[in-house]
Amino acid sequence: MRLGVIADDFTGATDIASFLVQNGLTTIQFNGIPVSEEITEAQAIVVSLKSRSCPADQAVSQSLAALAWLQKQGCDRFYFKYCSTFDSTAQGNIGPVTDALLNALGETQTVICPALPVNGRTVYQGYLFVGDQLLSDSGMRHHPVTPMHDSNLLRLMTSQATGKAGLIAAAQVDQGAESVRQALGQLAEQGINYVVTDVLHQEHLLTLGTALSEMRLVTGGSGLAIGLARQWATAETDAKAEQAGRPQGDRAVVISGSCSQMTNRQVAAYRQLAPACEVEIEHCLEDAEGYARQLCDWVEANSQQALAPLLFATADAQQLQVIQQRYGAQRSSEAVEQLFAAVTRELKQRGWQRFIVAGGETSGVVAQSLGVTAFHIGPTISPGVPWVRDIHQPLSLALKSGNFGDEDFFRRAQTEFTYD
Repeated sequence: MRLGVIADDFTGATDIASFLVQNGLTTIQFNGIPVSEEITEAQAIVVSLKSRSCPADQAVSQSLAALAWLQKQGCDRFYFKYCSTFDSTAQGNIGPVTDALLNALGETQTVICPALPVNGRTVYQGYLFVGDQLLSDSGMRHHPVTPMHDSNLLRLMTSQATGKAGLIAAAQVDQGAESVRQALGQLAEQGINYVVTDVLHQEHLLTLGTALSEMRLVTGGSGLAIGLARQWATAETDAKAEQAGRPQGDRAVVISGSCSQMTNRQVAAYRQLAPACEVEIEHCLEDAEGYARQLCDWVEANSQQALAPLLFATADAQQLQVIQQRYGAQRSSEAVEQLFAAVTRELKQRGWQRFIVAGGETSGVVAQSLGVTAFHIGPTISPGVPWVRDIHQPLSLALKSGNFGDEDFFRRAQTEFTYD
């Protein structure tokens, strides 16, 4: 068995890869679809795309290309990984990609399982919750790209896709894996293509892992990977899983581009402990390369402290609205990404080897700028956030989705691990 994972953004890919490793599967992640067909011995291969918020036809094209490459590597089970908050719009991209993957595999049914209880993402009666709030009442309603105004996964899925959605409720999952299999069969007879699964706690994920181990395509957040990995892991792979990804390098920097509520709290907490410099949008727009060199000089001047210096473009909802009104949402976002790309390249040339990054888009930019194309998954810092280690270069990265981790994440990423 070899599992092929298609993830719609970079941190989402490392998120699921970390759960696969934690639960016993040797895993390698690729940043984008490799040009060459690199054969590895890993039980799971994760391909990270940048397809969450691009036009739906591009997301479909990228996802199908990733599927074809994974099939050539011998993968016979597939996992379409999206965010645990189901980040999408009425036009996609989760629905169109799911339809395309099902069609390419000759399948008619899959599951919709974004739940990740350890991070407060649960599903009850088909409604997605973030902590004790409905998704539509959470901070996701203010997301600048994919604001979520509905919490019903059946409605969300059918608004994007072409088939029918149904539900396996928590009471059915409580009855065990065989009960879930029977429910899937009954829903298939009714023409149900997308089966939303209630998940209230980790035991539900383990039950689903057993029930779905033979399904060719599953879709969801990273939580379902816990149950599936435990079905396929062996004692040998469990022993090897985290060793290859241990972090390395002496010089570290923290880069934060996410504007999520949790990242705002993490930045606020870390600024009390370490040197911090806020990115100024107007300077990004005026002279990104010159401003990047200036920021790198600041990082170098503040690199002798106990904790790594922080560069951040993180802003709360009110600040973000002001920035977007003044400079334009897309223009300001692209300017910050270009700046962080230039900073990353310069710091690498100056000898930096450890990069702690907050934000899915920012993480993708940093990895691309470093030339990171494939890496081993290492020890977990917070649920869904591992250290990763480049296969070809002496570089280690901690790549965090915006809402993941606790307030002390940036400090713990540096102090709770030994480095090669």
